[in-house]
Amino acid sequence: MKFLDLAKVYIRSGAGGAGAVSFRREKFIEFGGPDGGDGGHGGSVHAEAVEGLNTLIDFRYQQHFFAGNGQGGMGRQRTGRNGADIVLKVPVGTEILDEDQETVIADLTRPGERVLLAGGGNGGFGNLRFKTATNQAPRRANPGQPGVERTLWLRLKLIADVGLVGLPNAGKSTFLAATSNARPKIADYPFTTLHPNLGVVAVDGAEFVIADIPGLIEGAHMGRGIGDRFLGHVERCRVLLHLVDATSDRVAQDYRVVLQELAAYGAGLAARPRIIALNKIDALDAGARAEAQAALEAASGQAVFAISAASGEGIRDLLRALRPHIRPAEREQAGEDHPWQP
Repeated sequence: MKFLDLAKVYIRSGAGGAGAVSFRREKFIEFGGPDGGDGGHGGSVHAEAVEGLNTLIDFRYQQHFFAGNGQGGMGRQRTGRNGADIVLKVPVGTEILDEDQETVIADLTRPGERVLLAGGGNGGFGNLRFKTATNQAPRRANPGQPGVERTLWLRLKLIADVGLVGLPNAGKSTFLAATSNARPKIADYPFTTLHPNLGVVAVDGAEFVIADIPGLIEGAHMGRGIGDRFLGHVERCRVLLHLVDATSDRVAQDYRVVLQELAAYGAGLAARPRIIALNKIDALDAGARAEAQAALEAASGQAVFAISAASGEGIRDLLRALRPHIRPAEREQAGEDHPWQP
């Protein structure tokens, strides 16, 4: 399934039906009076977050969504039928933006959340509504209100517990494949990952979701590379897992590059709780491993996990270290908390 995290849609709510001008005409009833009914209301356009979706690819093939128009009123005081509503089914974590791509109209972070995007027009009054003591045969009726037309942007920010960050070829996809049921593309060249991947990890009876995004490079926040396009997918994560390639001859500099890009991107990512792991230690001897780990700890100022996603060494201890940061998310799922807000 192709991944798409930004889509433009054009919506229009339904117009209200016109009121009817009608008079009662029956045998032996000389002055029947007005009996024109009201027009039906136009349909509205809603957006609803649903489970089971993790891409906006459907909106690449359909961008226009029109709700039904209300039916006109009829004689014998009959009201027109209301227009059919339309609901845009979007993944959980979708932001709905105005046409300027900056104004956030809604942020759907929970399954079942629904927001009204464009209300349908009201139906017009029939001439029965205008009958008065001095005007007993009105020939006036209102037209229905027009629908609302809007151009909107849908932007998906995946909801995960752990965000996996690092330079290209740091072994993020290998780590995700080794710890979860996800099967991302894995190769020994940079930018193998071209779109985010999600995996469910289980440790000590607990489960949490890890999001792997394309690798970051220096200047990513200004558009270099492709990782900057997907940093939004780790904005909602409670903790970041920063992988550093142990086989690099400048592990401290590699760590600082990613940290600088997180800070430059903003959204509180640089201040987010972060666990650092030195990956690919199976490719080093004991001395080189210790030297790389010491250099990374000096640069980060915190303890560093030494792991190998390929052999599985150190993986379980790392996952156990992530779990305390996930417990607030477990309470949130029970309705006691709200997803992370930087």
